[in-house]
Amino acid sequence: MSIIKLHDKYFKQYISEDKIQAVVKKMAQDIGREYQNETPIFIGILNGCFMYMADFIREYPGNCEVSFVKLASYTGTSSTGAVKQLVGVNQDLEGRIVVILEDIIDTGNTLEEIYKIFSDKKVKQLKIATLFFKPDVFKKELPIDHIGMSIPDKFIVGYGLDYDNLGRNFAAIYQLTTKPKMKNIVLFGPPGVGKGTQAAILKAKYNLVHISTGDIFRDHIKRQTELGKLAQSFMDYGNFVPDNVTIDMLETEIEKNPEAHGFIFDGFPRTPTQALALDKYLTEKGELLSGMVALEVPEETLVTRILERGKTSGRADDQDEAKIRHRFHEYHTKTEMLKDFYSEQHKYFGINGVGLVNDITARLSQVIDNL
Repeated sequence: MSIIKLHDKYFKQYISEDKIQAVVKKMAQDIGREYQNETPIFIGILNGCFMYMADFIREYPGNCEVSFVKLASYTGTSSTGAVKQLVGVNQDLEGRIVVILEDIIDTGNTLEEIYKIFSDKKVKQLKIATLFFKPDVFKKELPIDHIGMSIPDKFIVGYGLDYDNLGRNFAAIYQLTTKPKMKNIVLFGPPGVGKGTQAAILKAKYNLVHISTGDIFRDHIKRQTELGKLAQSFMDYGNFVPDNVTIDMLETEIEKNPEAHGFIFDGFPRTPTQALALDKYLTEKGELLSGMVALEVPEETLVTRILERGKTSGRADDQDEAKIRHRFHEYHTKTEMLKDFYSEQHKYFGINGVGLVNDITARLSQVIDNL
């Protein structure tokens, strides 16, 4: 998930999960060496630090105590906008080493209030360990003892940080970016479900380019290109063409349409490897996949439909029921899992694919209009 949408804004992946984990581990080990003969109290400032705190404590090599606090800004039931209280510290901190774990420090306003609040706690030491630091906007003459990463002054979400309460759960950090210009849709479903028919209608309705891997492979087969011969050897047995061949072919087709307003992908992706490659490719162009819209039809209905189609299509793989059944086996074992892949991104939309063509189009359009 390289570009995400939260409310009305878009964010692109900025710092990977692996990078964050490496930074947190180093901070925990460095601080552990500093206090190897002590038992510090680590205090996390909620809400943003919960993921950082959990990972830090798991990596910390020595004995420690843990507490979470929340900075409150209320007088009665109205917010004053100024930090006035520290809610959650019940321990006696006198004579103790206290390390504040902050997810991010930017202007330093919150940090200033933390120093004020702890000024009368009679702690032995007060240390600040922030995962992220924005030096460009930090205006306070206050010490910060440990900094995980210095970053530019751009809005970020993920790893505990939010935009209007969304985005805290992502393991990576995402940075605010411009709204993608394209509407990119994966039209999904098992063989014979009617993706080609609907794609022809939708591409005209939404001014999109339709890319059908099946059509492209069949074109190459007709022209007897090397790709066509390779594709033929797999398709004749109802097997999928290998990922690397399919991905290269798809990127070539996209590049042929530099002025496109978006794409309908029909027959791609078919595997998680292809889905990841598509995400990566679109992100490099500052775009994202808007959603996967899936047509859902019972398998026996589809087998009957494909055999009927085979009487006029001329396609060998439409005329042999054993090969058709094998195509469904390939779909169930290699492709159907993409439902989970896109559901985790909140981008999977299942549509009843049984009925008149116009009725199915209306159901699809209702989803697409809101992507």
